[in-house]
Amino acid sequence: MKQLTKAEEEIMQILWNLGEANVAGIIDQFSEPKPAFTTVSTVVRILESKYFVGYRKEGRGHIYFPVIEKETYSNQSINKLMQNYFHGSFKSMVSFFVKNNEVSTKELEEILEQINKNPKK
Repeated sequence: MKQLTKAEEEIMQILWNLGEANVAGIIDQFSEPKPAFTTVSTVVRILESKYFVGYRKEGRGHIYFPVIEKETYSNQSINKLMQNYFHGSFKSMVSFFVKNNEVSTKELEEILEQINKNPKK
């Protein structure tokens, strides 16, 4: 799966939240200053060429929707981060985040509780 640019990921986040939208609907979700219609339209077409977005015709326009689930992309991104920066070690990655993000003992206990509730099969 291809990596998304910052602009592509912003639009994907909007589509994942909305489920589907036309270009104007996507633009409405941006804070000021809003991007130009042509800019968003171009990025959506790029996302379509990367097979992240599909569309259906509606009237004279298109309604766009995500083809890749957010969880699927998130898993791929985390795995790539782990491979590129932590030599594929999940333990090293978690240790890094715990040390550098002031994770409390209570938060660690809650994480362990979640892991124990949903063991990997």
